[in-house]
Amino acid sequence: MGAEEKIKATAEKVAGKAKEAVGKVTGDDKLVAEGKAEQAKGDVRDAAENVKDAFKK
Repeated sequence: MGAEEKIKATAEKVAGKAKEAVGKVTGDDKLVAEGKAEQAKGDVRDAAENVKDAFKK
């Protein structure tokens, strides 16, 4: 299940970057904030998976 979670984390980060970029282009601060939050959520998910991987070794 580790690979699946890493894929989800990456997808969240990519979607967040896209939202942030669209928000910057359109001047929508709320969308920029949502994008940054989504990226942070992906980072947390990714970090959790890295910790799990470290304990498997």
